Amino acid sequence: MTLEDIKAAVDAGQTVHWANTGYVVHKDRLGQYLITYLPNGSCIGLTDRGGHGLNGKAAEFFIARSEDGAENPGSQSRPDGQGGALHPEARGHSHSDGSFDPWAGLKGKQAF
Repeated sequence: MTLEDIKAAVDAGQTVHWANTGYVVHKDRLGQYLITYLPNGSCIGLTDRGGHGLNGKAAEFFIARSEDGAENPGSQSRPDGQGGALHPEARGHSHSDGSFDPWAGLKGKQAF
């Protein structure tokens, strides 16, 4: 995925992963795109300091399959067939207004 593809997918509410389902790309309240490692909350910017080069190979970013359209409900998949189910706390949830909160299962836990 290109940088523009990743940003557009995140802005559209899609879940974008890097390398595996443990890493999620999100946009913070300051408008920064970040990659977070869900098991421990570590973050890194999506791009280098100049904002141009991805912190990761473009081919390693992928959009999570929707759970209702997946062949194996509850699983996330990479384009290369690797990947597995997310821990239930890492799934987040959708709000009635259509927005998605990827941090829902992590509320109350110390991220850093």
